[in-house]
Amino acid sequence: MFRTALRNVLAHKARLLMTVLAVMLGVAFVSGTLVFTDTLSNAFRNQSAKSYDDVAVAVGARPNPEDAAKTPGLSQQVLDKIGKVKGVESATGRVDGFAGVADKDGKLIGVGWSNKGTNFAPGKDGQDAAYDFTDGSGPTAAGQVALDKETAAKGGYKVGDAVRVATNGPVAEYTLSGVFTTEDGAVNAGGSLILFDTAEAQKLYLKPGWFSDATVTAAPGADDTELVDEIVPLLPKFATAQTGQALADQQAEEIESGLGALKQVLLGFAAIALFVGVFLIANTFTMLVAQRTKELALMRAVGASRRQITRSVLIEAFLVGLIASVVGYCLGIGLATGLRSGMSAFGLKVPDGPLILGAAPIVAALAVGVIITMVAAYLPGRRAAKIPPVAAMSSVHAVATVKSLVLRNSIGGAITALGALLIVTGASKAGDTGRMLVGGGAFCALVGVIILIPLLSRPVIALLKPVLKGFGVAGKLAGQNAVRNPRRTGATASALAIGLTLVTGLSVLGATVGSALDKATVDQVKADYMVTMADGAGPGLDGSALTALKKAPGVSAVSPQQSGYFEIKGDFQSASGVTPGDVEKVLNLKTVGGDLGSLAQGQVAVAESTAKKQGWKVGDALPVVFGDKAKATLKVGAVFEGSEFVSPFVLDSKILDAHEEKPFIPQIFVRMDGGESTANEGALVKALGDNPAMTVMDKQDIRDAFGGPINMLLNIMYGLLAMALIIAVLGVVNTLAMSVFERQQEIGMLRAIGLDRRRVKRMVRLEAVVISLFGAVVGIGLGSFLGWAVGETFKSSLPGYALVLPWDRIGIFLVLAGLVGVLAALWPARSAARLNMLSAIKAE
Repeated sequence: MFRTALRNVLAHKARLLMTVLAVMLGVAFVSGTLVFTDTLSNAFRNQSAKSYDDVAVAVGARPNPEDAAKTPGLSQQVLDKIGKVKGVESATGRVDGFAGVADKDGKLIGVGWSNKGTNFAPGKDGQDAAYDFTDGSGPTAAGQVALDKETAAKGGYKVGDAVRVATNGPVAEYTLSGVFTTEDGAVNAGGSLILFDTAEAQKLYLKPGWFSDATVTAAPGADDTELVDEIVPLLPKFATAQTGQALADQQAEEIESGLGALKQVLLGFAAIALFVGVFLIANTFTMLVAQRTKELALMRAVGASRRQITRSVLIEAFLVGLIASVVGYCLGIGLATGLRSGMSAFGLKVPDGPLILGAAPIVAALAVGVIITMVAAYLPGRRAAKIPPVAAMSSVHAVATVKSLVLRNSIGGAITALGALLIVTGASKAGDTGRMLVGGGAFCALVGVIILIPLLSRPVIALLKPVLKGFGVAGKLAGQNAVRNPRRTGATASALAIGLTLVTGLSVLGATVGSALDKATVDQVKADYMVTMADGAGPGLDGSALTALKKAPGVSAVSPQQSGYFEIKGDFQSASGVTPGDVEKVLNLKTVGGDLGSLAQGQVAVAESTAKKQGWKVGDALPVVFGDKAKATLKVGAVFEGSEFVSPFVLDSKILDAHEEKPFIPQIFVRMDGGESTANEGALVKALGDNPAMTVMDKQDIRDAFGGPINMLLNIMYGLLAMALIIAVLGVVNTLAMSVFERQQEIGMLRAIGLDRRRVKRMVRLEAVVISLFGAVVGIGLGSFLGWAVGETFKSSLPGYALVLPWDRIGIFLVLAGLVGVLAALWPARSAARLNMLSAIKAE
């Protein structure tokens, strides 16, 4: 049977090509993901280990607000004590924070959130072991800085040049003293690193004489663990100490965890692609079995058992899966290399390191490819084994029994009904419970629709018959061919339906959420401008930025959205500090009780949903505990409708300032005389000192900022789902090609009675378009339903939520589905038109 299976694989190379491609693409996705994440993990782990090669002990000091006022970190006295511990060679203090450099056009270099500044800490030899200087030297005075090599190159800076350095406060100008290379993670993440003199860095980021971290090097022969035990008693109670190796291991675990999430997402989409491929594989082997009916009957007649017939088909599937897995693994290596290069193209630098080709990707590639192919081929093989020799000889087997069809439709109907019930139930509930029910229902509904899809093919395709009649005889024949074998049509359309279900569901959800956020921006923001740090840079805006904006010409109202917190009965509550009197002019906070003017009297405004949940009303007194452990009583002066731009608690920013050493201001809202204009925007930019790390956003920019991430996420999802859609297209090509082969005699007869080659091509193309549109209609309908259901589970937390069907995108999906049909039919249509009439008529 093995020889027979091998002969069949070699004899049907062309017909198995699409199956090989489908499995190969899925396997490439899986193996590429594993190789890519293994390579990234190894590179970042090695970089982390290299960063702590010379570190015996790492000390961190991050005090809570209560301690920060007296002890903001590690003092020089503590460092001196550490330096005197037996076995310690040196103790180096570090302090860091956000800092960015502008290029010659005034744009921020690097990714904002990974732009960092820290202190240059030279040893006795005048060098800092963490940095290797390629030009110049480290900064030794307040007016000097050093830049990493890549940042200096991007900005075109040379030693001696003046460099404008941006922080979350005013821009300052420094002289470039040197250029260095480093293994610092910020630089490798696509950001920049700026070195300051230690005193300057302390003034910028902490307090003079204080450090936030320290690294300890050991003398030869000293034990790192023993050093930790000696150092810990010398530290403030909030500080921590661990060996450099332990810190490197911890960072490696964090890297593994972060990459693990990425791996799961990519493997999830790979699973979708493979699931779609199952339909292609099953369809291919079903058609191959049907085309070899007489051959299988003859094998049964000469003594082959049912088990041997099934085994023969499974051996063919094993060989196909093995070939596809090997090729897919090789393609996956190329995919991993491409992904790594792609990260660099987007400014995300990956540390140097070899491509990791471990055993896991190889085993996964072979297992996934072979198992998926054999599982998909099992039912066709089992069906082939059940064909009686006599019935097979007369080709009576092709007709499905009424009993089997009724059973299939009954099972499909029951599963679909269960899925619909779970989806509707989940949509009526909010939160995670509702989403879990919707997820379970979506799976059941998808499986049920796939089972029912042959039944759906006739009524859905019947809707297209009026259109097909416009194409004459070719159109009529295409419509009949599309419903001739509903199971085959359904299996082919299922692959496309699955992909478009996911794509449409994401589109509906994205359009709905995007519309709600856009509406919130339009309805809730009265300000002409919003000022933020660029690209998530830095620890929020400095208080000096607020002061500067208040003094800018033309400004009529300014209010920060200062982020803070306090405790109420042991529960942490987020709060927004604002400017009373101005906040009403820049934000539309609709009150349902009380008056926002009460903020000026030191009272607090509470969001309506929070007030209802806690049973609070205007006039109630709330006992609060601030971050510095100070206790106070805040009176509820107003209750307002929820807003996307402030926390559930709103109060005067001065109250928060009294309990925080340094305010955290994510946004500042500004209203100006004359509204939005180039002159007004320029006045704000000038007031901020042309700081490249700060962004002045008008109302359209604000809308884009809230909607942009959703569109970006959708585009990423579309890209990841593209593999599944490509496999679905291959399925259409495969079905048509094998259908043409089956219908050689029929096509020959049609040609003989006058159907010319042009109309034969049109017939095949229209059949492909009909099948593609059928799959698209099913997928778009189910996807829209799922998008509505998921949206219903969180609409209560999204003010202004209303279902939005993106008709433009749905129209594009339908057009693309039709185009897919046309493209998929190119090769089969050409093959059908080129058939020799006499040879085709004689074909069996």
